Amino acid sequence: MTSTESQALLHTLQRDSFDYFINEVNPANGLVRDKTEDDWPASIAAVGMALTVYPIGVERGCMPRDDAVARTLTTLRFFAASEQSDSPTASGYKGFYYHFLDMESGARVWNCELSSIDTALLIAGVLTAAGYFTADTPDEREIRELADMLYRRVDWQWMRGRKRLMCHGWKPEKGFLRWHWEGYDEALILYILALGSPTFPVERDSYDAWASSYEWKSIYGIDYLYAGPLFIHQMSHIWLDMRGIRDDFMRAHDLDYFENSRRATQVQQRYAIENPLGFPDYSELCWGITASDGPGPATRKIDGVQRKFFDYVGRGAPYGPDDGTLAPWAVAASLPFAPEIVLPSIEHYQGLHLCEKNPYGFKASFSTTFHYGKGCGRWVSPYHFGINEGPTVIMVENHLHDFPWNLMRRNDYLQQGLRRAGFSGGWLE
Repeated sequence: MTSTESQALLHTLQRDSFDYFINEVNPANGLVRDKTEDDWPASIAAVGMALTVYPIGVERGCMPRDDAVARTLTTLRFFAASEQSDSPTASGYKGFYYHFLDMESGARVWNCELSSIDTALLIAGVLTAAGYFTADTPDEREIRELADMLYRRVDWQWMRGRKRLMCHGWKPEKGFLRWHWEGYDEALILYILALGSPTFPVERDSYDAWASSYEWKSIYGIDYLYAGPLFIHQMSHIWLDMRGIRDDFMRAHDLDYFENSRRATQVQQRYAIENPLGFPDYSELCWGITASDGPGPATRKIDGVQRKFFDYVGRGAPYGPDDGTLAPWAVAASLPFAPEIVLPSIEHYQGLHLCEKNPYGFKASFSTTFHYGKGCGRWVSPYHFGINEGPTVIMVENHLHDFPWNLMRRNDYLQQGLRRAGFSGGWLE
């Protein structure tokens, strides 16, 4: 593909995914559906993606600025006014919000947890909106004021638990969950926001505790900070430009997190080429193993091999789990890190016609194996997910135009959080 052709392909992919945040939203409160299943609730992480996507829509001519302002204001007003209490039916507590909320009422559903990471993804979107809507108009001033209030209200200190680590969450019925964010995972953005808070900041020892159980590995001759699912190497990078800035761990390895994500992307492709489990279709063009929907739970004997299939799990490479399920969106979200291997794979996925009968770009995931050879086609996820569509829009934008990263590099709170975590160099200087 020429540069012009690849840009056109990426803008089409971006526009298709953008439409998720136009259609799968309640216009009365700004809540965004977690996935496209009937009567499914909202995900606060998907709302954070939406608040980041709307400015991109304005910049790319997909949405008038007035519409983006109205949608953003509706969303922020909802979160500002929704019930914050220890009631089991509230929307949130101590500035945090429940993972899933009813699309209409905004109340907690499914007895889910008050989620630290999903609140962080929501707040990252809130701060993106504040960074973009800077006009001296009543509506845009209100966006900035509400965004600042929402960030200041989050009591990050309260969410600390064992070893000063950030806890995964809390439930009114049982208190804090037993799991904590430790070891390299998607919680980088959580710790940076918690460190940068002007009201309830955590101390540096929380970040150091998180990083103390990092795993440095050499796989296929590639040395990097290991995490199996591809999304872990992407999620915080949606908002944080990690190019050229380093914390203590990365300084010790003469690396930065951006280069680390590039290496993780290369490992994923190399794993598909090696294909140790012998799945059909895996190749240098067909890869992308991450947390995704799947065809299971099921066990089947296929071409003489007993295969176990999972539903929605955190698949990873090279140590699994891997049941032959790939997520094209996760490849697209690695675009800024390794465009030389991602672009050909995006083109390959377009050729598989996984977009057929599909208003939102790539299908969420598909199986190279389930139903393979049975004459009934491959399994393809029937759903789209907000937290898949968001990274597609935003990372294409970061790659082509550096726009979300440029917005967030100017954010004083994020700068403060990065410096308190020990980051220096590059654009932080």
